[in-house]
Amino acid sequence: MDLRIFTEPQQGASYDTLLTVAKATEDLGFDAFFRSDHYLAMGSADGLPGPTDAWITLAGLARETRRIRLGTLMTAGTFRLPGVLAIQVAQVDQMSGGRVELGLGAGWFEEEHRAYGIPFPKEKFGRLEEQLEIITGLWGTEVGKTFTHHGTHYQLADSPALPKPAQAKVPVLIGGHGAKRTPRLAAKYADEFNIPFASVEDSERQFGRVRAAAEESGRKGSDLVYSNALVVCVGKDDAEVARRAAVIGRDVDELKTNGLAGSPAEVLDKIGRYTAIGSSRIYLQILDLDDLDHLELISSQILPQLG
Repeated sequence: MDLRIFTEPQQGASYDTLLTVAKATEDLGFDAFFRSDHYLAMGSADGLPGPTDAWITLAGLARETRRIRLGTLMTAGTFRLPGVLAIQVAQVDQMSGGRVELGLGAGWFEEEHRAYGIPFPKEKFGRLEEQLEIITGLWGTEVGKTFTHHGTHYQLADSPALPKPAQAKVPVLIGGHGAKRTPRLAAKYADEFNIPFASVEDSERQFGRVRAAAEESGRKGSDLVYSNALVVCVGKDDAEVARRAAVIGRDVDELKTNGLAGSPAEVLDKIGRYTAIGSSRIYLQILDLDDLDHLELISSQILPQLG
């Protein structure tokens, strides 16, 4: 089981804060640093000092880290044109020496689009499918040849399809809870399928749908990595768990039900339940980015037990 650190900077984080967490992620032995792609805080958070852009952040971290993987859960398809996104991701992959992964979703938070003047189209899933076709098509075009796409939402004519990523294949992550269209899209384009904030039972059902869709498309279900994203709140004792839960405005019992919360032993037990249904990677949603002791506790008490 890989453990990756997953941050939500729109809730309030500067680039310097993210850099500190990313360096701790690397120093403490975690597999990757990922971030969300949002421009507006949610809930009661004030969002200060203001939003940071996902791919500008990852470009900076690409030059400041050496080992960890870097990526998004998930880049919003509404924020960027697919040709531009292909260039951005390829460049950051080059800057990192081939450590980037692209999580791409349709985009869903209408308020942030209104707040920053970003169009919010009614039909988003069809656009997402076309974006995936374009991005992977641009990267896969042989150097010296061109890429053309005539679609419903996007048209590209004789693109040189440059630059290329450092990796021969940038891993593409697709995720969600949709029962039909999402598994089909994952089967066609994804290297990894991620389900966010889902129970063991719901995860098992969704993983089964994706495996079935992969088999129907001519792939092996085992060709994909299956992963979860879960909020984490670990403490050495009940008092420390309660303190960390209070800081992020959550109830301990709710966190234990819906996330990974409690003592290291409790969290290891629940991780084992996800492992048993085929999840091999968990993105730990860290909501208090100033609490580096939290990361150290997970690193020292949980990571060594996962093999």
